Amino acid sequence: MKNFSARKLTQAAAIAAIYVVLTYITNLFGLANGVVQVRVSEALAVLPYFTATAIPGLFIGCLLSNILTGCIAADVIFGSIATLIGAVAGRYLSKINKYLTPIPTVISNMIIVPLVLKYAYGIPGSVWYFMLTVGAGEIISCCVIGIPFMLFLEKHHPERLFE
Repeated sequence: MKNFSARKLTQAAAIAAIYVVLTYITNLFGLANGVVQVRVSEALAVLPYFTATAIPGLFIGCLLSNILTGCIAADVIFGSIATLIGAVAGRYLSKINKYLTPIPTVISNMIIVPLVLKYAYGIPGSVWYFMLTVGAGEIISCCVIGIPFMLFLEKHHPERLFE
């Protein structure tokens, strides 16, 4: 692994842990899973702007969160892959414009999660409707909460957090 260090491993683990805690808190309000979901943890989708270490952190955090909140295997796998796709693409888009960082996470979840809801969980309803509800939740989490979070971190010396 290129430039692997204990510090980067610790950062990825910390990001994963924060993701899990935020998802668990969101789950207490019934918003972590389902047709209407606003995972506050998805605000962390902006972290690939600061460091590539966020990519495995977000993926592992989502994977663990999906397991711990009782998701079925298809959701654990495909929901986590949606977050991984979003984090990788977000890292690349952040080089163009920092405000683009969370957009791939919104799009990948908006496409993948509704299919899981419809075909893995068998929830009655339209995939298009699920895309609307999941997409709205992702916009709230990743953009409405995530972008101000990114600007806050940027203002408060992220180089101390992410080397």
